[in-house]
Amino acid sequence: MSFPEASLLLRAVRSPEDLRELTNPQWDLLLRLLWKCRLIGRVALSCDAAGISGSLPQKVQQQFESALVLIDKQRQMVAWEANRVGWAMQGLEVPVVLLKGAAYMLSRFDFQRGRLFADLDVMVPVDDLARVEERLKQRGWRFTKLNAYDERYYRVWSHELPPMRHFEREVELDVHHTILPLTSRLTPDREKLWERTQTLPGTPFRTLAPEDMVLHSAVHLFHDGELADAVRDVLDLDGLMRLFSQQAGFWDTLILRAGELGLSRPLFYALRYCDRFLETPVPDHVMASSQKNAPTSPLRLAMDAMVPRALFPQHPDRSNVATGVSRWLLYTRAHWLRMPPSILLPHLARKGLRRIKGRPDDHGN
Repeated sequence: MSFPEASLLLRAVRSPEDLRELTNPQWDLLLRLLWKCRLIGRVALSCDAAGISGSLPQKVQQQFESALVLIDKQRQMVAWEANRVGWAMQGLEVPVVLLKGAAYMLSRFDFQRGRLFADLDVMVPVDDLARVEERLKQRGWRFTKLNAYDERYYRVWSHELPPMRHFEREVELDVHHTILPLTSRLTPDREKLWERTQTLPGTPFRTLAPEDMVLHSAVHLFHDGELADAVRDVLDLDGLMRLFSQQAGFWDTLILRAGELGLSRPLFYALRYCDRFLETPVPDHVMASSQKNAPTSPLRLAMDAMVPRALFPQHPDRSNVATGVSRWLLYTRAHWLRMPPSILLPHLARKGLRRIKGRPDDHGN
């Protein structure tokens, strides 16, 4: 990597045994970076597995211990929220799919150990959305306060209900009805997603098929997302692909499924940057096949320049113009892919005006 913050972070993720060589200033920087991109729990557990935790500086051990306590609390909170959603859905006969972190956690995927998160994402059939919303309200969930514009955004253009929170608990609940906004330039067939969902043993929930989990993570990051400090999501993609590649035929099915759902471009980016940053063991024929869906050379070169600067956190004490420009361009790109110009331009104008007035954006829209 061309900038030290990214190199230090990747070193911690890929070679935790080398961390014994770090100086105190390097540890100070690394700990701040790990907290910022929510990877401190993963590295803490990796150091423990490598048998080096006891040889690290005392302040590092204390930071790791604190992080693992926080992670354990968050996991309990999200698991309990999932339990309560399952309870609330009893009698509705509506299938509920767990998405992203909650799906990884309750599926007991090894790579998700040490993962920091504090919300619960689920997906229900669009035809059942109104019944699910009403049932959740009856059971104590409430929408966060929104103005009229944001309410319309969620109800008309988005792929999810406005965020909900139970009046007794802190965990945010996001109820989706598909995986991308309705206005997005990519519109995967949600019926095809539902056809291949799988039961999650020991729970009332379902999960996406393995290939669809990868594709959802890819579109969340490289199509609909804004990438800032999102290196954790690249690690999720790496973990999913390493895990599912143990299943016969996974790679070929992944390529075919991406084509079937119209998600080949986000998959190209996922494979490209997982290979580049984490050396994900993607077969050569899969990489070659994904190249057919690569953007033009100028766009590819631009993404190669911007993506690393956006994904990896910058030095907390020093701003960087190149990083700021890269993040702004990728932020604009995400919105361009998310909305047609007739919606996008007024939307960005409204957001800009709210920032000028000192009002925070609601939920990143």
